Amino acid sequence: YRKMLERDFSEIPDLYFDIQLLISDTPFIASRLQFNCTPIGTFLGLPINGRKVSFSENVFYEFLDGRIRHVWSVIDKAAIEAQL
Repeated sequence: YRKMLERDFSEIPDLYFDIQLLISDTPFIASRLQFNCTPIGTFLGLPINGRKVSFSENVFYEFLDGRIRHVWSVIDKAAIEAQL
């Protein structure tokens, strides 16, 4: 997961996680994240190429022994496609 985030930050220099909703029910954390960012190339298979896009992500994390065990994520790709 860390390697994925490191890649994301190198491909999206202005990446910022705007937490819109955060809910915790041990061992789970659920969040709705909002993004306004400028990927430098392709993102989710889409040719963004330096255009600013806005989209949301709903993500669930399961923790075990203080570490992320599983991640389930849904990104609003249709919102990105509508901006291209």
